[in-house]
Amino acid sequence: MRVAIGQPQGAFDNDAHRRREAQLIAACSIEISPHDDLAGGGLRELVDPGMRVFVNHPASVTHHDIVAACAKLRGAGFIPVPHVAARRLASFTQARDFMERAAAEAGVNSVLLIGGDPDRPVGPFHSSFDLLATGVVERHGITEAIFAGYPEGHPRIDARTLDTALYAKIALAREQGLEVAVITQFGFEATPIQRWIALLRARSPGCPIRVGVAGPASVATLAKFAFRCGVGASLRALARGHTAFARILVEVTPDAIIGSLVAGEHSGMPIDGLHVFTFGGVRRTTEWMNARTAGDAVSKATD
Repeated sequence: MRVAIGQPQGAFDNDAHRRREAQLIAACSIEISPHDDLAGGGLRELVDPGMRVFVNHPASVTHHDIVAACAKLRGAGFIPVPHVAARRLASFTQARDFMERAAAEAGVNSVLLIGGDPDRPVGPFHSSFDLLATGVVERHGITEAIFAGYPEGHPRIDARTLDTALYAKIALAREQGLEVAVITQFGFEATPIQRWIALLRARSPGCPIRVGVAGPASVATLAKFAFRCGVGASLRALARGHTAFARILVEVTPDAIIGSLVAGEHSGMPIDGLHVFTFGGVRRTTEWMNARTAGDAVSKATD
């Protein structure tokens, strides 16, 4: 790496900091709805193939829709990772069909196992642990189980129960021969995320952790999702520097929290990667990603 003559050390550190931010953004994963028009070849117009793309599992879709979207993404050169919401699966037969077809038709080898939102499960699975315990995941070519982490808690589950369940799922998945990873819920401040990561690494070393961040969106949109997901502790960060009216209209990007996470790496708090929630839309998220990584590409070309 070339340093300009007379460049102060602080400027060099800032440059390295920006490079690390761009590196994390360039290697991030994103998520998309199965019914999004970009869930397939259209995404290639916005980002290069090779990216991990998570396909979510809302109430309005079936596992057939998710598999179809994963197949389109795989055909376009992306790495599809379906959400599997245990409480939305009506039977073991449906769960088996989901795993079989995802692996066979879309080359899926990683799944994000979540409980899902319904107050009452539509089938026999009350949690993602229940689904994992059946052995249906590893029997059908899936090699990695990814779980959700909640640094700021969950709106309906207490922190102790959440942590106990996560450690149990990681242990069970490893017993089954699966690789494991965790993606955190999004937040707006780095400190609670860093504390939570430190605890997880102490209890379960070697488990990769991708930090969830909210892609560009209006404050009103982010606040809606934050309240729904129980992200209350850091929600106040959205309001800083804006009047009450401006808060509703202004667009917020994850640049500040990514900067704080990178700064934390210099203090011994490394992260394994980023996962971007596309609350403001996939197109707007990818525009932000491309803008943030373009400068880094130019600087590398001149090194």
